[in-house]
Amino acid sequence: MTPLDVDDVLPQLTLEEKVSLVMGGDFWHTAAVERLGVPRVMVADGPHGLRMQPDEGDHAGIGGSLPATCFPPAAGLASSWDRALLAEVGAALAHEAREQGVSVVLGPGVNIKRSPLCGRNFEYLSEDPHLAGELALALVQELQAGGVGTSVKHFAANNQEDDRLRVSAEVDERTLREIYLPAFERVVTGAQPWTVMCAYNKVNGTYASEHHWLLTEVLRDEWGFTGLVVSDWGAVHDRVAALAAGLDLEMPPQRGVSDTALLDAARSHRLPPEVLDLGARRVLELVRRAQPTLEAAGDTPAPASRAEEHHALARRAAAASAVLLRNEGGLLPLDPDAGGVVAVLGAFATEPRYQGAGSSQVNPTRVDVPLEELRAALPGAQVEHAAGFVLDGEPDEALLTEARDLAARADTVVLCLGLPAAAESEGFDRTHLELPADQLALLDAVARVHDRVVVVLANGSVVRISDWEHRVGAVLECWLGGQAAGGGLADLLTGRATPAGKLAETVPLRLEDTPSYLGFPGDSQVVRYGEGLFVGYRGFDARAQEVSHPFGFGLSYTTFALAEPRVEVTGSVADGDLAVVVRVAVTNTGERAGAEVVQLYVAAPDATVTRPHRELKAFDRVAPEPGETGEAVLHLDERSFAHWSELHRRWAVEAGDFVLHVGTSSRDLPHASRVHLDAPSLAAPLGPDSTLHEWLADDRGRVLLAELFEQQGGGGILADEHMVAVIGTMPLTTLAGFGTAGLDHAALSGLVERLDR
Repeated sequence: MTPLDVDDVLPQLTLEEKVSLVMGGDFWHTAAVERLGVPRVMVADGPHGLRMQPDEGDHAGIGGSLPATCFPPAAGLASSWDRALLAEVGAALAHEAREQGVSVVLGPGVNIKRSPLCGRNFEYLSEDPHLAGELALALVQELQAGGVGTSVKHFAANNQEDDRLRVSAEVDERTLREIYLPAFERVVTGAQPWTVMCAYNKVNGTYASEHHWLLTEVLRDEWGFTGLVVSDWGAVHDRVAALAAGLDLEMPPQRGVSDTALLDAARSHRLPPEVLDLGARRVLELVRRAQPTLEAAGDTPAPASRAEEHHALARRAAAASAVLLRNEGGLLPLDPDAGGVVAVLGAFATEPRYQGAGSSQVNPTRVDVPLEELRAALPGAQVEHAAGFVLDGEPDEALLTEARDLAARADTVVLCLGLPAAAESEGFDRTHLELPADQLALLDAVARVHDRVVVVLANGSVVRISDWEHRVGAVLECWLGGQAAGGGLADLLTGRATPAGKLAETVPLRLEDTPSYLGFPGDSQVVRYGEGLFVGYRGFDARAQEVSHPFGFGLSYTTFALAEPRVEVTGSVADGDLAVVVRVAVTNTGERAGAEVVQLYVAAPDATVTRPHRELKAFDRVAPEPGETGEAVLHLDERSFAHWSELHRRWAVEAGDFVLHVGTSSRDLPHASRVHLDAPSLAAPLGPDSTLHEWLADDRGRVLLAELFEQQGGGGILADEHMVAVIGTMPLTTLAGFGTAGLDHAALSGLVERLDR
């Protein structure tokens, strides 16, 4: 296949051909222009596993995909806090995509978990933008290194499923910049994804697909994005407005609507020709980048061992994604050689739920059944099973009684609970955080007859555990673990693997405690992000709110000791080369191999603007052997200390002290190091509308006011601290209108003139 020469092809395209390129060819392909040798390119869903449909499939493009490895969805992978693991998954996805002729994988999703109720949270990484951005970057870099493009989604502020195609997310710019955009920015600036997918929703009243500020001013002009912007499927409402805003490719094409609108606008000169040419060029550039994948598709099928290799990776990923929330008395791990009866209870033990529903649903190459894997992993034990409940069914007293009786005669109980498929999915949000009532009834019955109960959870987003956690010995949050979840679970329960996962989202005591509770999901096609910056742990910490388990938390079968951090500061804010490196020695003080995630949170106690108590800005995962010491290296730059200044419309660092908190969760931070940063003043230029306090805070302004009021004798009103406190927030132009102490409009004009000299 001859490499596509975009500069040669573009001038030869007819108007109709250009329009066809920016609309797409069908549900999963870009349009071809056969007379000029422009092939079509295939895209497919695949945030955690390829979902390639060889045909159109069902009307929504969800069913009928080819088999592929189903890795843990993002909620699980994020809990690994493991960049290297995400990179391995990315490489495997690239391999399977190349083999199936897919040029662009539609993922990852980096939307922030504003509320635990979002039905699609299983597809998203975290409530924290730094963690989401770093992990997504690792996945995208490795996937694209394999010659396959990505589509970072959904840009932007798509944080709920309720009315997602119409709802307007009303959110201030600072909150957008600090919470909802940074993960996208990190991936764009760090990896240049081939595509970015716009969201369905509106942002402050404008559809994301038509949002020039988002798609052009921020994404391209500020961040330097050079790829293609594609719509979410069905997100385009006005193709002309969307193209003008920077949306290059509509998927799927709305033939007879979008093409007619574009042709009419072009012929009437309402659509400048250079705008259409730019969109067509970006589609051609995507085709050019995808040509190696098109040429290789199907030429060298993977050997059977590759499927096994990827399943083994999925098993490691499942184990790495699990978070050990409770382990009283060292109940876990179980001794694989011990005898006795192990009761494995719950329908999930034989009918595993390992992925979410909707457009990301993968047709797995195989599925590990937890009960079978546990029987293989516990050869010395008598592993028995009772369902206890029926998934998506009515409570069954006979099933509950059978399970309780089995538990009563067992030595250890493994209770497999979670959310059934009908409880969470793309397309709708949850309404509560509770486990199903029949599962809670089973837990209550078992806890009454046994004190060695291990609860294993399978869910895509957090569930409430505060009302029952204290009644069981161990809780292992496995999320949705992918096709090898059963094997990963067996490895963790028997100690073949040591839990190292950390929570990528806070587990609240109850739904009402969550920061977005009063503003989710909105109504009347509007949702107001009233909590602002205080999403997730930022909100819980600001209110000193008790939680079940904090962001970043996770237990292990071994123990670690963190030494005092060593901090090195180089460069400066003024010179634009500030760099802070924090090194932490981490010793494995236990008897098992394991890994610890060292987390660094930055606090700004001297800030003059509202800021969260502390924010995650760096993390590193280390895995020293028992008795050995490794080193976590944490890097900070100027952005790590900055806030988005609404006054200056840019990222800014205030001079003052910052505290670097180091530990193993957002609330286990034993080490604190204070650093002082000098920075250029952020004070706004003084003028007539500046307040008395602002004039007094400025060196030059304070002198000029003192000279003016000194003429009144005794310092004038400046000598009266109480008066200054009362009128200090008034602009000088207002005080001049009062004629206060000789400050009239003429005197104020004189002050301003002298200020500018």
